[in-house]
Amino acid sequence: MSINILVVEDEQEQRELICDILLASGFQVMSADCVEDAIVKIKCNTYDVIFSDWKLGSLSGLDLLNYVRRNQAEIGFIIATAYGTINHAVEALQQGADDYLPKPFKRQELLLTINKAYKAFQLRGQNKALSAQLSEQKQLVSLVGKAPCMQKVYQRIGKISATNATVLILGESGTGKELAARALHDNSNRSHERFVAINCGAIAESIAEAELFGAEKGAYTGANSSKIGRFEFANHGTIFLDEIGELSPSLQSHLLRFLQESTITRLGSNDEIKLDVRVIAATHRNLAKEVENGNFREDLFYRLNVVPIKMPALRERQEDIAMLADHFVVLHSKQYQNEVKKLSPECYRLLLEYHWPGNVRELSNRIERYVLLDDEEELTQNIFPNVLNEQNKSGLPHFEMPTTGFNWEQFERYCLSEALKINQGNKTKAAKYLNLPYKAFLYRLEKFQISSNIT
Repeated sequence: MSINILVVEDEQEQRELICDILLASGFQVMSADCVEDAIVKIKCNTYDVIFSDWKLGSLSGLDLLNYVRRNQAEIGFIIATAYGTINHAVEALQQGADDYLPKPFKRQELLLTINKAYKAFQLRGQNKALSAQLSEQKQLVSLVGKAPCMQKVYQRIGKISATNATVLILGESGTGKELAARALHDNSNRSHERFVAINCGAIAESIAEAELFGAEKGAYTGANSSKIGRFEFANHGTIFLDEIGELSPSLQSHLLRFLQESTITRLGSNDEIKLDVRVIAATHRNLAKEVENGNFREDLFYRLNVVPIKMPALRERQEDIAMLADHFVVLHSKQYQNEVKKLSPECYRLLLEYHWPGNVRELSNRIERYVLLDDEEELTQNIFPNVLNEQNKSGLPHFEMPTTGFNWEQFERYCLSEALKINQGNKTKAAKYLNLPYKAFLYRLEKFQISSNIT
C-alpha cells in the first residue's frame, strides 16, 4: 500500500529535494509552497502524512498543524526547520506533531520520521474505527427518543441504576424493555459484571428449574455432572427475566424465595447458595390482572414491582418516529455496508400516520428490509394498505363483544382517554382518531370530566 505524503516547503530547491527523496523511496508525493495552498490540497485530496517546514511566509507550520488537528486529526504530521530550538520542538509536540526534524537532516533521518508519523496515523485510524464500533455496540443497547414519555423513562433509569432495587419493566412487545434493562445494568456499579437475559416463556418446563437454579449430578436423567444455573452464573451481576408472566407456579415460588432470602438451592441438593444478583423483570401482560385471575402470585408481584418502569408504545411517542427511522437507516446501512438514500418526505408522513402495532421492533425490521432492498415503495405498500385499510373497511378495530355484557359509559370513557393518550393529549388529533366531530369530542370529554393532561 502506497503512503500519500504532502510536502509543504516555501523554498523551491528544498521542496524539490525532499520530494525527490520520498519519490525514490516509493511514496506518493504532492507539494505545496504555503499554508494556504496546503489547506486547499488537504481539502481536495487524502494524505497519510504531512511534512511541513516551520517558517512559511506570513504563516507557519504550526498554523497548518492546528488546522489539520481540528479538521483531519488522524493525519501524521512532522515539522522541520532550520531554526530548530528546543522551544520549537516542545511547542510542536505539545500542539500534536508526531515528530520534529531539525535542518539539515540526512535522507535516513527523513525516512525514519516519515515512517514514525505513518505509524501514528495508522494507530489513530485504528483507534477511531474501534471507537466507532464501540459506539455502534453502545447504540444497540441504548434507548433512542426525545418524547416527554421517554424522558420520564430516562429520568427513572438514571435515579435507580446505581441501586440494587428490583425493577419491573412493563410495556407492549417491541417497545424496548430489554434495552431499558441493559441501560439499568450499564449505568450501575455492576456494569463490569454479567448481564444474563432469560426469556421465561422459551424455557421448557421439564428443565426450567435446573436451567434457572442449577442441578447436582444425578438430579435427573441425563444429569451426568453438576450444572450451574443462570442465577448462579449471574452472581454479582444482573439477571433479566423477560416475559415473567409466563413463569410456572413452581418457578414463581422459587423466584419469590430468592427475592426474599437471596439464596438458591440446586435441584437435587439441600444446600443453600447465597448469591448477590440484581433482578430486573419484564412483561407485556397486566400482572395485576393475572394476580386477580389467579395466574400469578400476589406476593411475587409485589416483590417484583418495587420500581415499575412503563415503556411507552411507539404510537405514544410519534415525535420520535422520524428520529428512530433515521437511526435504523444508519445502523442497518453500517451492518450490511449498503448505503441507501434518505427516506422521502412522503415516506416520513406515512410512517407518522401508521399505528405501529409491533412498536420499535417493527420499525427496525421494516427499515432493515428497506436498507437491504433499497425499495421505499415496498416499505410503504407492505405496511399501510394491509393494516390501515383492513381496519378502515368497516371503520372499526377488531373487537369481540363479551358474552356477560359490560358498562357502556365506562367503555366510552376508556376509549376517549386512550385516544388522548395515543395522541399525547392533542384533542384535535384524538377527535380525528375516533372519527368524531371536534365539538362532539369536547362534549364527551366534559361529560366524563376527562382532562387532556395525560400522564
